[in-house]
Amino acid sequence: MGISELSGGDTTQPTITATPEASVPRASLLATFAAAIFVSAALLFMVQPMFTKMVLPRFGGAPSVWSVAIVFFQAALLAGYAYAHLLTRYVLVRHESVRGAIGIHLAVMLVACFALPLSIAAGWGQPPDAGEAFWLIGLFTASIGLPFFALAANSPLLQAWFARTDHPAAKDPYFLYAASNVGSFLALVSYPVAVEPFVRLGDQTRFWSIGFYVLIALIAGGGVLLWRSPANVAAAVDDETADAPPSWRDAAFWMAQAAVPSALLVAVTAHISTDVAAVPLLWVAPLALYLLTFVIVFARRPIIPHRLVVALQPLFVILLVGVIIVDPLKSVFSTFLGSWTEWLFDPTKTIVRLVSVHVLVFFVCALMCHGELARTRPAPKYLTAFYLWMSAGGVIGGIAAALLAPHVFTWVAEYPILIALAVLCRPGRLIPDDPRWRYPLFGLLAVAAAFLIVCTFYPEMLYPEVFTVTGFNRIVVALLLVTVLFWRAALPFAAIVAVILFVNHGVLEQAATVSVRSFFGVAKVTDDGGYRLLQHGTTLHGGQRIRDADGQPVTGRPEMLLYYYDGSAIAQTFDAVRSTIDGPIRYAVIGLGTGTLACRAEPEDTVHYYEIDPAIIRLARDPSIFTFLSECRPNTPVILGDARLTLAEAPDGVYDLIIVDAFTSDAVPVHLLTREAMAIYLSKLSPHGIVAMHVSNRHLELASVVAGIAAANGAITRVNDGADPDETYQPYKYAGTVAAVARREEDFGPLALSRDWELKEPDPGQWAWTDDYSDIVGALMRQLRGD
Repeated sequence: MGISELSGGDTTQPTITATPEASVPRASLLATFAAAIFVSAALLFMVQPMFTKMVLPRFGGAPSVWSVAIVFFQAALLAGYAYAHLLTRYVLVRHESVRGAIGIHLAVMLVACFALPLSIAAGWGQPPDAGEAFWLIGLFTASIGLPFFALAANSPLLQAWFARTDHPAAKDPYFLYAASNVGSFLALVSYPVAVEPFVRLGDQTRFWSIGFYVLIALIAGGGVLLWRSPANVAAAVDDETADAPPSWRDAAFWMAQAAVPSALLVAVTAHISTDVAAVPLLWVAPLALYLLTFVIVFARRPIIPHRLVVALQPLFVILLVGVIIVDPLKSVFSTFLGSWTEWLFDPTKTIVRLVSVHVLVFFVCALMCHGELARTRPAPKYLTAFYLWMSAGGVIGGIAAALLAPHVFTWVAEYPILIALAVLCRPGRLIPDDPRWRYPLFGLLAVAAAFLIVCTFYPEMLYPEVFTVTGFNRIVVALLLVTVLFWRAALPFAAIVAVILFVNHGVLEQAATVSVRSFFGVAKVTDDGGYRLLQHGTTLHGGQRIRDADGQPVTGRPEMLLYYYDGSAIAQTFDAVRSTIDGPIRYAVIGLGTGTLACRAEPEDTVHYYEIDPAIIRLARDPSIFTFLSECRPNTPVILGDARLTLAEAPDGVYDLIIVDAFTSDAVPVHLLTREAMAIYLSKLSPHGIVAMHVSNRHLELASVVAGIAAANGAITRVNDGADPDETYQPYKYAGTVAAVARREEDFGPLALSRDWELKEPDPGQWAWTDDYSDIVGALMRQLRGD
């Protein structure tokens, strides 16, 4: 194999004797290299959420921005590792030029300074209507490509330099990789809780630039210490006969073990950020744990034994399967977990519980895969090549999950596939050793393959008439019992997990008539009795009654449902504007959905929609799916693009009412809730106009945010928390929280006299959100407290 394993491989080097005059003080040697690697890693991973936050407004706050950003960061990391490998191999080793290696890298760091302070490169304005992912990668490359590339090279390069010093720890420099990831972890954890809520974005970039200059000084100091180290140390490290080089099989193994957790990182992050907000708070949690796994496995004495992780991974995977499918496993788990079952499977569970389970299972799977990497790491002289192959695997995984999967699947199928692949990464045999189990195993795999084919190509076979939920429950329980037989065999266990998750998707989504996936997420159109619903992520964004109580098709002007019914808070804002405007009104709606609010227009009114997702426009305009636009306003203009950019191009004072209803699965586009955004809205209002912001949210309290940004622009806010229509349940008619903003009290018209519309004063303890500042943690805590 050519790989030195921790359990028995020999990574020691020949004994080196250096004269005291030639030696460098060991304390300063280790401190300098450790500090440089720590600072470099902290800067590298601090810039990721910081710069991505700058870019978010260009894409309407879409969670996919972070997924694509991860791909860029992984690709840039691969480029930096490749540069470090080539510089070490051809300059430091082959030409034995320590001075040349140090000089070249310092020159690269200095050239990167010309990109400081960080900002979006000139010429990258409005994103295109198609190919958003590649355009975004180009923006990142043009804006921060060079500084990120220079930082990416530091960890493997400085470890290679340290390995060529006479320090006692230099014989196994991999512990510095753990130190590197400690810096990365601390930077990521501190950003959403200690940096983002208290430091404005402009100040963040300036402080980051200062850190970059300090890093150059540390690298220069490390270079001097390397230069002063005994020459015979480096010669021993680079001895070509000491260890056999890694084989291509080794490289393929490292790439596979790195690719699966990298792809899982993208999939898990997209899953949880879609349900809350596309903000650094939720980006950094999985990424920080991803880095923590490297800290643990590359430590000299890992705090979590690798054997324990391998043994426990199947249990965590089964837990995740149970949380995903919920009902079928509730009775099974209740036997073992008792009252804890309600906490795990309660359908009203908070976002903290849901996120915790997904992130915990991701952490265990990544820890297992990265533990295999640490267990099979090569001798120090192949260190840069090892990191290069690891990084290549990370890029492959990121590209597969962030760029390829959205074009291959109409739903997030990559998530269950990656869970199954994480099971296949387990060490040991893929199939049972006992030959008596071979034929049952092959039969099981054949059944699994048949189910996957049915789920993918013939989902109608899973309709209730053919395949009931009760039948699915029985199959799940049976399959769980089968896992006991194949507990230690990765292939059958992975096949069972994949079958359960894919069949579960087929059963739950059996009524789906349309499923469309774009850069901005997955939109599904489903029929529920006499209603047709538009669902984006886990939130309904529109609905239409298509059959009456007798099952007959409903024709003509459709009834408005969800938050838009007659008497709703949004409907009241229309009535208020009509009471103050003598004649037809002009209104704009940010967020198309099904186009429901087009039916609020009277014959002489002017209606404009602003929508960022082309897929949503296609669904809303298709009269065979929804008829709000075709029945009420077939020629309504829909302006494609981010509303902050497109609305800014509209004439000032053109609208009497602006409705902001642009949430995607409760994922808040933060840039639409800032002081600068409110200034744009108010500039587009007529003298007595109103801005109505639909801020209903399961996880974040946003009404006080609206009050703050309105007050920052000299405006007034009134909030309606809503009540169920007629205090009785009506299908698909919901109360909602709406914040209305006007320049003067009299502009509210009848809203100012209504007890349902309370005056909302800005909280003096909260900073107004701006393009430079937002506090998602505070909004989350206020919602949890019930403020």
